[in-house]
Amino acid sequence: MDSRTTIEAMLRADLRGRTAYGAPQLDVPVALNTNENSYPVPAVVVEAITRAVAAAASGLNRYPDREFTALREALAAYLLRSGTVVSAEQVWAGNGSNEVLLHLLQAFGGSGRTALGFTPAYSMHPIITTTTGTTWVDGLRGVAGGGAFDLDVASAVEQVREHRPDVVFLCSPNNPTGTALDLDTVVAVHDAAPNTLVVVDEAYAEFARPGTPSALTLLQGRPRLVVTRTMSKAFALAGGRLGYLAADPALVDALRLVRMPYHLATQTQAVALAALDHADLMLETVGAIKAERDRLVAELTAMGLDPVPSDANFVLFGGLEDSHTTWSALLERGVLVRDVGIAHYLRVTAGTPQETTAFLQAMSDLAPQHRTASTPMTLSTGARP
Repeated sequence: MDSRTTIEAMLRADLRGRTAYGAPQLDVPVALNTNENSYPVPAVVVEAITRAVAAAASGLNRYPDREFTALREALAAYLLRSGTVVSAEQVWAGNGSNEVLLHLLQAFGGSGRTALGFTPAYSMHPIITTTTGTTWVDGLRGVAGGGAFDLDVASAVEQVREHRPDVVFLCSPNNPTGTALDLDTVVAVHDAAPNTLVVVDEAYAEFARPGTPSALTLLQGRPRLVVTRTMSKAFALAGGRLGYLAADPALVDALRLVRMPYHLATQTQAVALAALDHADLMLETVGAIKAERDRLVAELTAMGLDPVPSDANFVLFGGLEDSHTTWSALLERGVLVRDVGIAHYLRVTAGTPQETTAFLQAMSDLAPQHRTASTPMTLSTGARP
C-alpha cells in the first residue's frame, strides 16, 4: 500500500475524495481570476506599514495582544464612516475572513448540525462547513420575478423553514454573481429561522453601487445576525490576511472559545492598523475599479454576451458555448479569468484600465466563435463557484 492510499484510508470519511480549494496561480500578463485589487499598496502606506512593523519587531519575543484591542477599535471607527455605529466589543477579526467564518462554524456548527447556503455562492462556505464536521445543505436560488441568479425571498424562507439549519449564509454582493441583496430578504430569512445564526458575507461591500444597503444597519436587536467583511479587496490587502465581522458582543465573546491563542500576529495587527490609518488613500482606487466593472458590463453586452449587473469588483458573464474552452482560449492570450463551474459562464475581475482593455480585446476576438444563443444556468458536477 503506497503512502497516498494509506493517508486516504486514515482521513476522515467525509473528506475522502474531496478536492482542495485551488484557484490557479499562474504567471500571466493579465491575472483577473481571484478578485484581487490590481492596484499596488500606495507608497505612503508602504512606508507607514514598514515603520509600524519595524517598531513592533523588537517586541516579537512577546506574544501579540490576544484581544487585538487597538485593531478592533480601528475597525469599529472605519465602519462608523459608513454611518453605522458599531462598538469595538462588537468586532472580531482573523487571518482573512475565511478564518472568521471558520470561527463561526467551530462555535455554532459541528457534528449533528447543518449550514445552508444558496448556490451559486462563495465556494469556501461549503468547504469550511465540511472541515468543521458540519453538514452542508445546498440551497437554490429562486427566479420568481427576477434574474436567474436572484435570491427569491419566498423561496429562501421556504428552504430555511424546511431544513431548519443552524447556520445560514447570505452573500451580498454575492460571489460569483455580483448581485446584492435588499435588506428585506435578510430580515425575512432571519425571522424565518428563530434558532439560526444568519451570516451575511459582505466581502465586496465597498464596491456596491450607490443606494445598496448594508446588513450592518440591521445588527441592533438581532443577536443572531453576523456581518463579515475583509480588507483583502477594497483595501488592496489580500496578502495582509485580515478579515473581520460585526455582531452582538455576546456572540463575539463566544468566538473566544474556539480561536487559537494569540491567533493574530503582532505583524498582522501592525499592518492592518497602518492601512486603516490611511483608509482614504487605500480606498481611492475603488471608484476606478467600479468604472472598469461597469465598462466590462457595457462592452460584453455589446459583444452579444450576457454579463450580470454587478455590485462587486468582478463581472460574471454568460452567452458562451463552452465556458472552459473560452477560459483556455483566453489563457492562451495571456488573460487568466475564473471558470466558476457554471455552464456557459465565466467570471472576470475588474482590474486596471489596461488589464480591462487586454481582456476585452481578447474576448472581442473570441466572441463570434465562442458565444451561444442561449445561456441556461447549470452547475457542472466537476467544479463549484
